[in-house]
Amino acid sequence: MAGLLKFAPVRALGLGFLAWALAACATTPAPVSAGGAVSARSQVGRMPSFDGEQPQVTDYAANLQCVPFARQASGVEIYGNANTWWRQAAGRYPRSNSPAYGSVFVMHGYNTSARGHVAVVTHVESSRLIRVDQANWLNGGEISRGVPVMDVSPNNDWTEVRVWHIPGGHWGGRVYSADGFIHPFVLQAAMS
Repeated sequence: MAGLLKFAPVRALGLGFLAWALAACATTPAPVSAGGAVSARSQVGRMPSFDGEQPQVTDYAANLQCVPFARQASGVEIYGNANTWWRQAAGRYPRSNSPAYGSVFVMHGYNTSARGHVAVVTHVESSRLIRVDQANWLNGGEISRGVPVMDVSPNNDWTEVRVWHIPGGHWGGRVYSADGFIHPFVLQAAMS
């Protein structure tokens, strides 16, 4: 037993290094399927190049949730938790898997199935890359503008995405599930 104890610090150091190495894998983006306009390999650790506005947190003290921010920025008059927006939009607003300026991008199910997030599309850079304005993505009530979002879904249908992590300057480590885009045009049936 005494012989095993003298190797405990070496073992702890080795396990710590292994944990650090595995954590580093979390920042590597998922591959984008062939035919995508953005190569995942070319995006590792690199911010996409944009003309004009760079992604930034513009107000750390805004103390906003994503829902009131998206409602005000888009004109989509839906209330309640972000994870209910896609369902609530049915029959009221057009929904699709095609990004458009001013549409609300709806994500769901991160951490728990009861969570969701909504953001407003400000630029469509390509079939695989958009930029959004959003609130509370970093969970501090902040407002972030011009944030890149990359479609990594196999069918280029915006059902799986990665979001640029502004503080770290890299693609986020998670792949998020998405419902799609709610377009801010009220359907005629909802008005009657």
